[in-house]
Order: sequence, then C-alpha cells, then structure tokens
Amino acid sequence: MLGLKPQFNLLMSYETRLKLQNAKKPKDVQNVIVQKMIELYDAEGNGEDNTIHLAASGPTVLLFVGVNGVGKTTTIGKLAKRFKDEGKKVLLVAADTFRAGAIEQLNVWAQRDGVDIVKKEAGSDPAASVFDGVKKAKAENYDILMVDTAGRLQNKVNLMNELAKMKKILTREIPDAPHEVLLVLDATTGQNAMTQAKTFKETTDVTGIVLTKLDGTAKGGIVLAIRNELHLPVKLVGLGEK
Repeated sequence: MLGLKPQFNLLMSYETRLKLQNAKKPKDVQNVIVQKMIELYDAEGNGEDNTIHLAASGPTVLLFVGVNGVGKTTTIGKLAKRFKDEGKKVLLVAADTFRAGAIEQLNVWAQRDGVDIVKKEAGSDPAASVFDGVKKAKAENYDILMVDTAGRLQNKVNLMNELAKMKKILTREIPDAPHEVLLVLDATTGQNAMTQAKTFKETTDVTGIVLTKLDGTAKGGIVLAIRNELHLPVKLVGLGEK
C-alpha cells in the first residue's frame, strides 16, 4: 500500500487506511501519514516525564554519554549558559580525556559561558577528574555539575567500564547522583542512532535522550523509533551551536 514499510502498515488503523485510499494528491497522503505519526508519538509518550530532574538539595549531577561527534560537548556548553542565565552556579568536568582536543573544546565553552571547569591532562584517568569535580561541587556549593564523557564504542568494554567507575564515584559522594544520564544522539544518523541508543541503554542507566542537529536535513523521525522500541523520553533537542 503506497510503498509504506510493512511494520508501519500494521500500525495503521482502518480509519487511516480509508483516508489514504481517498487521498487525491501526494500532499494529502503525506498529511494523513504525518497525522498518524503524531498519534503514535503521543500514544508511546503517554505519561512520559521529559523534564530535567534537579536535586532537592546540593549539586544536581548531569552525566552525558554518547559516541564521539554527536554533540555532547556542544550540548553541555549550551546548557551551561542556560543554567547560568537562570542564576545557577555551574561546574563542568572534562572526563573525555581520550579524544584529542576534547578537553580544550569543553574549556572553550566554559570560558565562553563564564562557568568553572575541572580538567586534567589528556590521557589521564577520567574517573579522577570526576572525583575532583564532585568534591569541588560539594565543597563550593555548586548548583549544577555536568560531566562530559568519552564515546569510543569501538572499544565498548573499556568505555562502559569507565562509565561504571564514574557513576560509582558520583553515587558514593552524592547518593542520588547522577540525577540524569543523558544520551546524546545525532538526528542525522538515522538507524545508527537507534543502534547507539540500544547499546548505551543496555550498559548504562540512561534516563533521557538529547537529539542534536535537528537544524540539518534530519526531520527527527528517529524519535518515533526510540519511543516505540526503547521508551526513553527525548528531554532536549539541539538546533546548531548558537
């Protein structure tokens, strides 16, 4: 029917099929399908909590995960500005010590936003940066602590072990931390983003999705698949670096 994928056909109600049969123009067909997708989106998200959870007291810890190049650092930089504009005291932690230039990139955002950063030299233990960061956040009464992490899925075991070690340190120092584990996905990568989401959900306690680069050619259809298969809320979307 109209070249639609079989799995989408199964989701079509009789009413929707009837509307498609009566559609006279390609635009009419598109409108019917878009409306059905909106209905599916709403149904899968019924009762969904897409807010960013903040700590009742003490620092709120946001841990950002995802593969390299999806926009983790940029997302942190943009959020840092938003929180600072709200009057919050913000601290960044450069725990991506593996990728060349990652620490410098986050440092540029810290300077641009006028917020503080904890960083060590490239190649150092990322968990040590997290430890220093959470200690500083507690001692100096920061409101928000945001942790940038590495994303080399080709060495998945090591990466996930690093993330587990960081989370252990955070929880030991702040029992409710991390308050959010946000998985950053590039909307332009389509099905590959779903593969990444499945991998990280299997190995980390992801609480929400940040979907970046929606200012590009992507239309954000991956949100439907994420909701349908993984039932993870999309808490933030990114529209470029500004």
